[in-house]
Amino acid sequence: MRSKTHTAAPANIDDYLARVTDDKRAALEQLRQTILEVIPMAEECISYQMPAFRHDGRVLVYFAAAANHCAFYPGGMVNDFKDELEAYETSKGTIRFQPDRPLPASLVQKIVQARVAQNAARVSKAKHAKLKHTKSERPKTKRAKQAKSKQAKSKQPRAKRAR
Repeated sequence: MRSKTHTAAPANIDDYLARVTDDKRAALEQLRQTILEVIPMAEECISYQMPAFRHDGRVLVYFAAAANHCAFYPGGMVNDFKDELEAYETSKGTIRFQPDRPLPASLVQKIVQARVAQNAARVSKAKHAKLKHTKSERPKTKRAKQAKSKQAKSKQPRAKRAR
Protein backbone atom coordinates (compact mmCIF):
# COMPACT_ATOMS: atom_id res chain seq x y z
CA MET A 1 0.00 0.00 0.00
CA ARG A 2 1.29 3.43 -0.90
CA SER A 3 1.78 5.99 1.80
CA LYS A 4 -0.41 9.06 1.92
CA THR A 5 2.63 11.28 1.47
CA HIS A 6 3.30 9.83 -2.01
CA THR A 7 3.26 12.67 -4.51
CA ALA A 8 1.09 12.46 -7.59
CA ALA A 9 2.64 11.66 -10.96
CA PRO A 10 3.81 14.75 -12.82
CA ALA A 11 1.25 16.15 -15.25
CA ASN A 12 3.80 17.30 -17.83
CA ILE A 13 7.53 17.70 -18.39
CA ASP A 14 7.67 21.14 -16.77
CA ASP A 15 6.02 19.69 -13.66
CA TYR A 16 8.57 16.83 -13.65
CA LEU A 17 11.54 19.20 -14.01
CA ALA A 18 10.24 21.44 -11.22
CA ARG A 19 10.64 18.50 -8.81
CA VAL A 20 14.35 17.77 -9.51
CA THR A 21 17.45 19.56 -8.23
CA ASP A 22 18.79 22.59 -10.08
CA ASP A 23 21.84 20.84 -11.56
CA LYS A 24 19.77 17.91 -12.87
CA ARG A 25 17.06 20.27 -14.13
CA ALA A 26 19.62 22.22 -16.17
CA ALA A 27 21.08 19.03 -17.70
CA LEU A 28 17.66 17.58 -18.51
CA GLU A 29 16.37 20.86 -19.91
CA GLN A 30 19.39 20.94 -22.24
CA LEU A 31 18.62 17.34 -23.29
CA ARG A 32 14.97 18.29 -23.86
CA GLN A 33 15.91 21.20 -26.13
CA THR A 34 18.29 19.03 -28.15
CA ILE A 35 15.57 16.41 -28.68
CA LEU A 36 13.10 19.08 -29.78
CA GLU A 37 15.64 20.44 -32.28
CA VAL A 38 15.59 17.06 -34.03
CA ILE A 39 11.84 16.40 -33.77
CA PRO A 40 10.10 19.74 -33.22
CA MET A 41 6.69 18.22 -33.96
CA ALA A 42 7.09 15.61 -31.20
CA GLU A 43 4.46 15.49 -28.51
CA GLU A 44 5.87 15.91 -25.02
CA CYS A 45 4.25 13.55 -22.55
CA ILE A 46 4.75 11.65 -19.33
CA SER A 47 4.99 7.90 -19.75
CA TYR A 48 5.93 5.50 -16.94
CA GLN A 49 6.20 8.67 -14.79
CA MET A 50 9.11 9.92 -16.93
CA PRO A 51 9.30 12.70 -19.50
CA ALA A 52 8.94 11.25 -22.99
CA PHE A 53 8.60 12.34 -26.60
CA ARG A 54 5.96 10.78 -28.83
CA HIS A 55 6.25 10.92 -32.62
CA ASP A 56 3.88 9.25 -35.10
CA GLY A 57 1.98 7.71 -32.21
CA ARG A 58 4.98 6.00 -30.59
CA VAL A 59 7.23 7.06 -27.75
CA LEU A 60 10.73 7.51 -29.14
CA VAL A 61 12.84 8.51 -26.14
CA TYR A 62 12.56 9.14 -22.40
CA PHE A 63 14.73 10.91 -19.87
CA ALA A 64 14.75 11.02 -16.09
CA ALA A 65 16.59 12.12 -12.97
CA ALA A 66 17.67 9.52 -10.43
CA ALA A 67 19.25 9.93 -7.02
CA ASN A 68 22.84 9.87 -8.28
CA HIS A 69 22.60 10.54 -12.02
CA CYS A 70 20.46 11.55 -14.97
CA ALA A 71 19.44 9.07 -17.62
CA PHE A 72 18.47 9.08 -21.28
CA TYR A 73 16.41 6.15 -22.55
CA PRO A 74 16.55 5.80 -26.35
CA GLY A 75 15.39 2.20 -26.38
CA GLY A 76 17.54 -0.48 -27.96
CA MET A 77 19.71 2.05 -29.82
CA VAL A 78 22.45 2.14 -27.18
CA ASN A 79 24.59 -0.65 -28.69
CA ASP A 80 24.57 1.13 -32.07
CA PHE A 81 26.47 4.01 -30.45
CA LYS A 82 28.63 2.07 -27.97
CA ASP A 83 31.92 3.52 -29.27
CA GLU A 84 30.69 7.09 -28.76
CA LEU A 85 29.25 6.23 -25.35
CA GLU A 86 32.39 4.72 -23.80
CA ALA A 87 32.66 7.59 -21.31
CA TYR A 88 29.15 6.92 -19.98
CA GLU A 89 27.57 4.09 -18.04
CA THR A 90 25.18 2.22 -20.33
CA SER A 91 22.92 -0.79 -20.48
CA LYS A 92 20.74 -2.17 -23.27
CA GLY A 93 18.36 0.79 -23.39
CA THR A 94 19.83 3.30 -20.93
CA ILE A 95 22.55 5.94 -20.94
CA ARG A 96 23.45 7.35 -17.51
CA PHE A 97 25.29 10.62 -17.14
CA GLN A 98 26.21 13.09 -14.43
CA PRO A 99 24.54 16.51 -14.55
CA ASP A 100 27.94 18.22 -14.69
CA ARG A 101 28.91 16.04 -17.71
CA PRO A 102 25.80 16.03 -19.93
CA LEU A 103 25.60 14.08 -23.17
CA PRO A 104 26.98 15.96 -26.18
CA ALA A 105 24.19 17.56 -28.21
CA SER A 106 25.58 16.12 -31.46
CA LEU A 107 25.43 12.58 -30.05
CA VAL A 108 21.88 13.06 -28.74
CA GLN A 109 20.85 14.37 -32.17
CA LYS A 110 22.31 11.30 -33.91
CA ILE A 111 20.59 8.93 -31.48
CA VAL A 112 17.22 10.66 -31.82
CA GLN A 113 17.52 10.72 -35.63
CA ALA A 114 18.24 6.99 -35.55
CA ARG A 115 15.14 6.42 -33.38
CA VAL A 116 13.01 8.49 -35.79
CA ALA A 117 14.31 6.40 -38.71
CA GLN A 118 13.70 3.17 -36.79
CA ASN A 119 10.15 4.27 -35.99
CA ALA A 120 9.50 5.28 -39.62
CA ALA A 121 10.67 1.85 -40.78
CA ARG A 122 8.29 0.17 -38.32
CA VAL A 123 5.37 2.33 -39.45
CA SER A 124 6.20 1.64 -43.10
CA LYS A 125 6.48 -2.10 -42.46
CA ALA A 126 3.14 -2.11 -40.64
CA LYS A 127 1.43 -0.22 -43.46
CA HIS A 128 2.92 -2.61 -46.01
CA ALA A 129 1.68 -5.63 -44.05
CA LYS A 130 -1.78 -4.07 -43.77
CA LEU A 131 -1.97 -3.43 -47.52
CA LYS A 132 -0.82 -6.98 -48.22
CA HIS A 133 -3.91 -8.38 -46.50
CA THR A 134 -6.75 -6.93 -48.54
CA LYS A 135 -10.26 -7.71 -47.43
CA SER A 136 -10.52 -10.81 -49.62
CA GLU A 137 -7.13 -12.12 -48.50
CA ARG A 138 -7.56 -11.31 -44.82
CA PRO A 139 -7.46 -14.39 -42.61
CA LYS A 140 -10.93 -15.50 -41.58
CA THR A 141 -12.07 -15.65 -38.02
CA LYS A 142 -12.89 -18.99 -36.44
CA ARG A 143 -16.62 -18.24 -36.67
CA ALA A 144 -16.37 -17.36 -40.38
CA LYS A 145 -14.45 -20.58 -41.07
CA GLN A 146 -17.09 -22.61 -39.24
CA ALA A 147 -19.93 -20.97 -41.18
CA LYS A 148 -18.16 -21.62 -44.47
CA SER A 149 -17.59 -25.24 -43.49
CA LYS A 150 -21.31 -25.70 -42.62
CA GLN A 151 -22.30 -24.09 -45.89
CA ALA A 152 -20.04 -26.45 -47.86
CA LYS A 153 -21.43 -29.50 -46.03
CA SER A 154 -25.04 -28.50 -46.68
CA LYS A 155 -24.39 -28.33 -50.44
CA GLN A 156 -23.11 -31.91 -50.58
CA PRO A 157 -25.73 -34.56 -51.36
CA ARG A 158 -26.55 -36.72 -48.40
CA ALA A 159 -25.49 -40.30 -48.57
CA LYS A 160 -28.34 -42.75 -48.19
CA ARG A 161 -28.22 -44.70 -45.00
CA ALA A 162 -28.20 -48.46 -45.19
CA ARG A 163 -31.06 -50.04 -43.27
